[in-house]
Amino acid sequence: MTDITAVGEILIDLTQNGVNEQGIPQFTANPGGAPANLAVAAARLGAKTAFIGKVGKDSFGEFLRDTLAQNGVDVSGLSADPVQHTTLAVVTVDPSGERHFSFYRDPSADVDLSPEDVPEEQLKHTRFLHFGSVSLTAEPARSATLHAAKTAKEHGAVVSYDPNYRASLWPDEETAVARMLEPLPLADVLKVSDEELPLLTGTDDLERGTALLAEKGIALIFVTLGPNGVYYRFRGQTGHVPGVPCKVGDTNGAGDTFFGAALSQLAKLDSLDRLTVPELERIAAFANKAASITTSRRGAIPAMPTLEEVTEEC
Repeated sequence: MTDITAVGEILIDLTQNGVNEQGIPQFTANPGGAPANLAVAAARLGAKTAFIGKVGKDSFGEFLRDTLAQNGVDVSGLSADPVQHTTLAVVTVDPSGERHFSFYRDPSADVDLSPEDVPEEQLKHTRFLHFGSVSLTAEPARSATLHAAKTAKEHGAVVSYDPNYRASLWPDEETAVARMLEPLPLADVLKVSDEELPLLTGTDDLERGTALLAEKGIALIFVTLGPNGVYYRFRGQTGHVPGVPCKVGDTNGAGDTFFGAALSQLAKLDSLDRLTVPELERIAAFANKAASITTSRRGAIPAMPTLEEVTEEC
């Protein structure tokens, strides 16, 4: 039995890491893609994870496959597209560490993931099925992602969803919101940022916004607040767990680390019904610590901590 199976995009983050002496930006090819990031984050923290997606039959694709495998992620569901290249995302970082994305993705391998590429046997033997909204932006990946979530849920998996908004991947905001809201009834666990909450609910009030989302039947909701930690709603109870201060390297992968860390702990439970508020707050503090460590470094996957690093001070 796998603890967490993630489905969706995997790509190369060409991340700016400074400028040369002529002032020309320099970039590092980092492995990325939110679901892949989450699978690695959870694996580094002790969970048994797997990834379903598609890369190109190229050197970047081989690099991504090797990266997941070296981090303990099952890559039997990662296929190679003989035609499309591995997806690229150029990530520039401003002085505060905030990221800005430009995608080279139309067409590309991750978008070409089809329902036929999804190994259904894998979905029958996972505790959690995780997906995000980037793979909902285009077909056939959208159908493949929703098929995976529905199939896993039918076989008893807990479904987790991260509607991570990337404006440049959608034709307009109205379309994005409609597509991002559509899978909410499938989700048992949801993570949104404080910027995405008003986009999805029309309000930036944490209590009101999460109440509106909970009406879709979602048991557990996290709203990440950057350095201020996380707000949660769990079966009608709400609370806030403070963040862990750090010197920012860049914020790339911080949200994926948070969610991967949280799911790695939730997967230890027999059922979400067994979760208590004190245990939830311990899990949120653990995830905040993991995200803080990632934020203090550069890159996404390369910056993610091990279990020993997180428990050292938790």
